[in-house]
Amino acid sequence: MREDVSTFGHEASTRRYYETGDVDAFYDAVWGGEDIHVGIYGDRREAIADASRRTVEHAAGRIADLLGPEAVVLDLGAGYGGSSRFLAERFGCRVVALDLSEDHNRRHREANIRRGLDHLIEVETGVLNRLAHAAGRFDAVWSLEVLCHVADRPGALAEALRVLKPGGALVFSDIMAAETTPAEAVRPAIARLGVQTLATPSFYLDQLARLGGTQADFEDLTAHLATHYALLDQEVRARSGELREVISPAYLDDLLDNLPRWADVTRRGLLRWGLFHARRTSG
Repeated sequence: MREDVSTFGHEASTRRYYETGDVDAFYDAVWGGEDIHVGIYGDRREAIADASRRTVEHAAGRIADLLGPEAVVLDLGAGYGGSSRFLAERFGCRVVALDLSEDHNRRHREANIRRGLDHLIEVETGVLNRLAHAAGRFDAVWSLEVLCHVADRPGALAEALRVLKPGGALVFSDIMAAETTPAEAVRPAIARLGVQTLATPSFYLDQLARLGGTQADFEDLTAHLATHYALLDQEVRARSGELREVISPAYLDDLLDNLPRWADVTRRGLLRWGLFHARRTSG
């Protein structure tokens, strides 16, 4: 598998971004600390945590026919473990949860024990384009807004399909650039995450077609993206005094500078967000 300087650079920058107490405190206070991804909103007044959980429920609905006590799911970029716990609790399936951050994994394991789910969820440290699993092991592979952090996206997709059983499903979401958006137009917003470029919906669909053996579709949910970042920006500004008690001033000031950039590029339609669903049709 391809391993190069840019791949390891992305891994290091992703660790630097996520493995800080400030990041944990921000996600706990503003996002709810469970499901850390873009939400599907019923209205613009909805809590970010509630909308984020709806995204998990919606993604699970696309693969519900494969889920049950006999199923094994691979959760790529599991973060704090919200998706893994939802899948285990709702469907009784076993989940292998992989994340780059051992800090996240430690927190994930502790939450699983508190919820009585540690017998169903195995948490491991690793990266998406070097999976330590046999071909055809999983009934489903799941990932929410993780591939944007990966340098070798084709390699990550190839690995996800490799470990799927024939008939298994890959379901993932990602934050992407619109097809005609110049990279430099969104770089001021995304650079804070250690990301230099974003994929596009056509890139992922082309890659899935090139890898073969799958039927894939893309559900465009971009309409929720501008709502999500506008609410994040409003929430952080409205609660900045409270947040300074749990987040360092430098980190909070960076958020106050960066979130309006995200709100701007999403309002201008420069980004895309949605859910990809692919079924493996051959071995």
